[in-house]
Amino acid sequence: MTSNIKYMSGVKGLKDIDVDGQRVLIRVDFNVPVDSHNNISDDRRIRLALPTINYCIDHNAKSIVLVTHFGRPKGSFNEKYSLVHIKKRLERLLERKVEFIKDLESSKDIVCASSSQEIFLLENIRFHEGEKQNDKGLSKKLASLCDLYVNDAFGTSHRKHASTHGITEFVDTKVAGFLMMREIEAFSKALEDPVRPIALVIGGAKISSKITLLEAVLQKVDKLIIGGAMSNTFLKAQGYDMQKSLYEEDFVSTAANVLQEAKKFGVKVYLPVDVVITDSIEKPINVRVVPAQDILEGFMAVDIGPATLKLFTQAVELSNTIIWNGPMGIYEIDNFSKGTFKLASAIADCYAYTIVGGGDTADAVDKCGESDNFSFISTGGGASLELLEGKILPGFKNLNRVVE
Repeated sequence: MTSNIKYMSGVKGLKDIDVDGQRVLIRVDFNVPVDSHNNISDDRRIRLALPTINYCIDHNAKSIVLVTHFGRPKGSFNEKYSLVHIKKRLERLLERKVEFIKDLESSKDIVCASSSQEIFLLENIRFHEGEKQNDKGLSKKLASLCDLYVNDAFGTSHRKHASTHGITEFVDTKVAGFLMMREIEAFSKALEDPVRPIALVIGGAKISSKITLLEAVLQKVDKLIIGGAMSNTFLKAQGYDMQKSLYEEDFVSTAANVLQEAKKFGVKVYLPVDVVITDSIEKPINVRVVPAQDILEGFMAVDIGPATLKLFTQAVELSNTIIWNGPMGIYEIDNFSKGTFKLASAIADCYAYTIVGGGDTADAVDKCGESDNFSFISTGGGASLELLEGKILPGFKNLNRVVE
């Protein structure tokens, strides 16, 4: 894991190249949440891309083409996922006009005919089937729009797509943007030479999506704190009757093996000792707190209980590096959000280096008002997981290196 992070830390950044007079294509991640009226509810991902865009502007790039995906349009045009609404917010944040390119086929002519320092936003790249297929034809078209390529989309850096991986085969100069460099530096600090003890707080719904991570980190961390629906599978492995709680029957033996391996490596595992239960998520009228081994018939666990919160809080307070990925319950529902929100506040108050692994966890931290109190909040959920697993992310793999 460490050597892979060192490898990714060795890629070139914007400051290692000359941008002056160059046509630049920047792969950004503007996949932001919107409401039913297409109003952006959180523009953090756009704001985090501004340093890279502004650097290219300030250093006299001839043209700047921004490429991003938005939503899941399944390879064809869908007005719901058009970037026209993103464009408006981008212009407001940049305080300058952005030209919108609807048609990729005519994009090269438009960019080549542009006056100096124009900024273009290409329509949703996932309107093209070739994006997810890492299609060479699409990769070449994107490469034809630039002299140099900048990947600043950490949230999709674990995907081998045309705009994050394929394009690098057809562009000689390819570097990481400032956000990509910040992400790898943050995780490098937590994993390459961390201040111990290290606690990994893991939650979310499924052990199946994080089993590789759990197996990879047992030799790296000192504490493993497990909450959310994922913990139900571990509690089931200990013989508890989880009633209607969500758990993965096929992974009960896997959970038991993880507990055995943790013991072998001297990793202290923390599981819920009490849980919040209900007989209905849609109409949570009957809500109770019970010991984890005493879930009532017809009820399901939906959050960690107060005793568990105290146990988990004590564990993180005695840690010097804390990595958190996955909520402790169904935090989107007020009745089941206390465990996640109170643990977020407890971690934020720790005198430790604290990282949030993106996705739902970052959203939860933001909702409870603790975003500014964490050392680093990643923009990538899946990307941060694969980074923790020890993988070399495709978004970094083919970029130019400081020492080739």
